Amino acid sequence: MKKSTRQMIDKKSYFKGKCVVVTGGVGSVGREIVEQLLQLDVAMVRVIDNNESALFDMEMEYSGRNDLEFYLADITDEAEIGRTFTGMDVCFHSAALKHVPSCERSPFSALNVNIRGCEVVGRAAIANGLEKVIFTSSDKAVNPTNVMGTTKLMGERLFTAMNFLKAKSNRTKFACTRFGNVLGSRGSVVPLFTRQIAEGGPVTITDERMTRFVMTMEEAADLVIESMVLAKGGEVFITKMPVLRIVDLATTMIADLAPLHDVDPETVETKVTGARPGEKLWEELSTDEEAGRLLEGEKFLIVLPAGHTQSQRAQTYSYDDIEMAASEVVYHSDRQPLMDANEIRDMLNRDGVLPAATARLLAQKTT
Repeated sequence: MKKSTRQMIDKKSYFKGKCVVVTGGVGSVGREIVEQLLQLDVAMVRVIDNNESALFDMEMEYSGRNDLEFYLADITDEAEIGRTFTGMDVCFHSAALKHVPSCERSPFSALNVNIRGCEVVGRAAIANGLEKVIFTSSDKAVNPTNVMGTTKLMGERLFTAMNFLKAKSNRTKFACTRFGNVLGSRGSVVPLFTRQIAEGGPVTITDERMTRFVMTMEEAADLVIESMVLAKGGEVFITKMPVLRIVDLATTMIADLAPLHDVDPETVETKVTGARPGEKLWEELSTDEEAGRLLEGEKFLIVLPAGHTQSQRAQTYSYDDIEMAASEVVYHSDRQPLMDANEIRDMLNRDGVLPAATARLLAQKTT
């Protein structure tokens, strides 16, 4: 039987004894990355964030650990980031402004954090001689129609370009991960729909045709960590993930969650509000242009950096841990099979997707 990608990538050996810095470490995905790293026998995880309250809460939760440090710093502060990167081996860069509406309203802040922040991280990593840096990107970086996606695309381009900066002292490898919507993260529709259902509705949907790539926080963090192990430098790693219609997600959640609050599912209405500025009806994980330099495996797509010949790619980008083959696939959420109600229900029941209190109520009902 063929081993799965997850079994074949030896994360524990790679991270054993390493000092790891995680920017945006108190965010939804950043925190999950930290929690998974602490299970991999690392020497130290250094959490950097500018959210003082959340940073304090996380530090109190993990008090007494000698392998975890917390630093309050803004990702655009070059002096502080340089200081906090001292003595580190690798970095996960997940600090960003991630919500489309807020980036549309505050475009200069998005530019500063999402683009300038990548530059600061890159300079600090090179100056401190880090081995690798992984940037967490988004499917919204593909053919972007909004400020957030455009800044994420520029972040990807910066990381690819920084990987090929020529200097004898520069040994740092830069790569990116690109994934879809993380269900259960702050700002995702799941907490919003949960609250609206508990209140008896209506559940607000921007457009009934809207489709999205989705994954759990655990899956997102796992992708990022495995990308670190595999990265040769300059790639964009993409996880294959399922697709759902937002209206199907709402319908399934209404059916399952309304009875928990003594609400008849038949009485919970859905209300179409219209797409927000910069919001797509579908999402894309890869482009037609990238299809010419794409590798595909059981779990991953890997976009190789532009400008490399096939022979150079074969020599540099050989992944011994997983089986990859040249591919020309283009992943759009409107072209992929849709999850049915049972598949959506299964994903909702995974750890960290539903709010904790709701998950407990649902578990009690089903046992």
